[in-house]
Amino acid sequence: MNIIVAILILGVIVIIHELGHFLLAKRNGITVTEFSVGMGPRIASFVRKGTRYSLKLLPFGGSCMMLGEDETVDDEGAFNKKGVWARFSVIVAGAVFNFILAFVLALIVLGDVGVDKPYIEKVNVDSPAEKAGLQKGDVIKEINGSAIHFSRDIQYYFYFNKLTDQPLDVTVLRDGKEVKFSVAPVYRDLYQLGCSYTSTNPTAVLEAVAEGYPLAEAGVQVGDVIVNINGVAVNKAQDLANYLDDNPLTDSPVTLTYVRDGKETEVTIKPLLVQSGYSLGWNYNQYREKVNALQVIKYSFYELKLNIVNTIKSLTHLIMGKVSMKEVSGPVGIVNVVGDIVSESEDYGIHATLLSLAQFSILLSANLGVMNLLPLPALDGGRIVFILIEAIRRKPVPKEKEAIVHLVGMALLMLLMVFVMYNDIRNLFL
Repeated sequence: MNIIVAILILGVIVIIHELGHFLLAKRNGITVTEFSVGMGPRIASFVRKGTRYSLKLLPFGGSCMMLGEDETVDDEGAFNKKGVWARFSVIVAGAVFNFILAFVLALIVLGDVGVDKPYIEKVNVDSPAEKAGLQKGDVIKEINGSAIHFSRDIQYYFYFNKLTDQPLDVTVLRDGKEVKFSVAPVYRDLYQLGCSYTSTNPTAVLEAVAEGYPLAEAGVQVGDVIVNINGVAVNKAQDLANYLDDNPLTDSPVTLTYVRDGKETEVTIKPLLVQSGYSLGWNYNQYREKVNALQVIKYSFYELKLNIVNTIKSLTHLIMGKVSMKEVSGPVGIVNVVGDIVSESEDYGIHATLLSLAQFSILLSANLGVMNLLPLPALDGGRIVFILIEAIRRKPVPKEKEAIVHLVGMALLMLLMVFVMYNDIRNLFL
């Protein structure tokens, strides 16, 4: 089932991409010889106004074949006969349609579940954030000059820009005014008990207990309800969250009381050191809230921007060696992600599953749009480079030379795909 869902998602995204090429080709009077849904042998087809519309056996995307696209054809409807900017618009349209699809999906997702606004929920006592003057309720607008629109922007900022001992310039919105602060991170150890819960729940019921962590080793299970920690009563989930915020875990033992089937059990466990690093000492909002229609449109543009920028940053980090090639995923990796999304959301119903898949599709569609615009042979970006060279030189690059470049690029692209597939399969067994 996961494979089928992944194929459908990728298929729709690729078809929308090819539809962009198709519509702009028709708009510019270019003869489209074939527009197909799927790849491989034809199952069914018909011809209308010089274009064959085909349904093919393999449900992997589609294609838009244009007359004179890869060779010189003496025909008024040939791609090679059209002006520079007409050809440019046709080639770039595929990526633009992927961005449009991502934007439309963002409208659906954000309109339904809302926006994770980046406001500070809690400032820990004696933390760098408190010392700098940050307060609960401050809306984070910028970090070191990078605009922040979502809480996820904060998360991604620190993924691409690891915290060091260097102070951060943080701009927040407080009482309608922008205020700037300098926050100096401090180095500390991070300890965990190995569980997760939702702080907005009426009770501190454990939703996950990680194998190999202290709680699991002590026999605590999913569904157990924490009612006391180190002698402090936990009447609701927020009490537990507040206690852990005010008393960060160290290597000192923690005494917990939990309830299972009406019976209280007390355990004493030692938190596990999971990592050491720099901290700011703030908690920011992780939940989404509904916004009005105009804000949905505004934040959908921000959502599109977020995915495009993160794709570009990821590629930059990959080129600079800051991200391992082992982290690159292809079709198999996408199937695994789809499987994770389905399994994690199925308990909340089909509506939640579809929204989660739509959120993932925003990333995929924006990613495909960016990747196709890379100035590499065999990609749309490579064709755009030749068109721009023609615009500057005022004469086209000989077709045979361009064809050789694209052929070499295609061969290298195939090698990359083989590597990515190997990497995906390898990761299945790690």
